[in-house]
Amino acid sequence: MRYLLQRLGFYILAFLVAVTINFFLPRMMPGDPIQSFLARLAQNGGQITPETVTALESLYGYSSSTPLWQQFFSYLYSILNGEWGISTRFFQPVVDVLGRGMLWTLLLVGSFLVLSYTLTTLGGIWVAWKRGSRIDSFVTVGSVVVSSIPAVVMALLLYFIFASDLGWFPTGYAYDPALDPAFTWEFISSVLYHLALPLMAMVLLAMGNIMGMRSNMINQLGEDFIVMGWAKGVPDRNVMLNYGARNAILPVVTAFAMSVGGIFAGSLIIEIIFNYPGIGQIMFQGMVARDYPLIQGYLLLMTLMVLSANMIADVLLLALDPRLRTAVL
Repeated sequence: MRYLLQRLGFYILAFLVAVTINFFLPRMMPGDPIQSFLARLAQNGGQITPETVTALESLYGYSSSTPLWQQFFSYLYSILNGEWGISTRFFQPVVDVLGRGMLWTLLLVGSFLVLSYTLTTLGGIWVAWKRGSRIDSFVTVGSVVVSSIPAVVMALLLYFIFASDLGWFPTGYAYDPALDPAFTWEFISSVLYHLALPLMAMVLLAMGNIMGMRSNMINQLGEDFIVMGWAKGVPDRNVMLNYGARNAILPVVTAFAMSVGGIFAGSLIIEIIFNYPGIGQIMFQGMVARDYPLIQGYLLLMTLMVLSANMIADVLLLALDPRLRTAVL
């Protein structure tokens, strides 16, 4: 329990540091969100008065005449109260805007995590057990080649071949716009159909993780307790799964927690190319519009996701590794 409380304190400190960076980073970007909004307002024939500027600065929490340290503490207070500001791009609360896209991103990323880590973990265990065979050579070489392709290139190849040219998959959106969201097979099948191609791109890019699991498994197969298991007549299946795989999977759990941020960053590229309406697509529009509140909300959300994933990994490692429990408890 003491170990978990120490880790929790560390994550709280990391969150505060991330919030500080989250506040200052968008303000280092060129441009001014208020002036950008006023420019769009002027193009649409709106009248700009000093009262309008003052009201906008109060609404969005940004003022060139207010010291940054005052803006920072106001921002921190609003974050702790669950008020993430108003988007200057969508004219809605940031929480509502991100919540609208988060559903689709969680569907995409969640499906990717389950599918990719299942395939790469089981695949790595299997090819390690069959090391030196033809299937081992084919899988390992193929996984390295596929995973070496840049995410942008992989996504564009799949998009132009299977969506644009062959027309086997849709070219955008999360479901058929003609359908109303409902818990029906027609709607669910449409969602899965639109999800298939971006999910395929992300899973292919993750196939290189087979090599990591393969290496971990091969290292475990050379340990004394594996040899002892064989000497005692333990069935090969039990030696492979209960003896070798249980220990080989520990580094995978840690790598999974560390890769959460990169996975969401990669989904941003995938969502933009496939026009998938997740938070990556929303973030891109916010960056173009210099939408500080939305950018800060997105970065804050990613911070919470990464820290939560690492905290879950700490708990899983305690459950899976008795040596760690002995050392810290």
